[in-house]
Amino acid sequence: MIRLGSLAGYPFEGPRVLAGWTPPAVAAVYAVLYKPEPETKPERYAVTYVGHSDDLSAERFPFRHPRAACWVKRAGSRWKVYIAIYQVPGGGPAHREQIARELIAVYQPRCNDQQYDQAWEEHWIGANRTDQA
Repeated sequence: MIRLGSLAGYPFEGPRVLAGWTPPAVAAVYAVLYKPEPETKPERYAVTYVGHSDDLSAERFPFRHPRAACWVKRAGSRWKVYIAIYQVPGGGPAHREQIARELIAVYQPRCNDQQYDQAWEEHWIGANRTDQA
């Protein structure tokens, strides 16, 4: 198990080597990972892609996925690409998408075309009024 996300994070199953993995027919959020420093920090992973699916078996894993070439390039070999999945308890498509967007904002994975900002803007929560007396 690996925890991904802000605060306590989400408990993802894995990571597993993607090349030998058979995706189950389940709905889940998934993260594609690699080890940026496998010799000196073998337990450290970097997130290179985040997605979500109604059926992982339909995502064209392991390497027919549209972004697979990017994953292999970042990892250096198809045998160095890993996957971790999170089956959201009771989570529908909107909840999975929200978790995927959060993870993309946190990790800014290079193989995701769409990026999200995790910054707050003042007009969302109102101005700080402590300076006015």
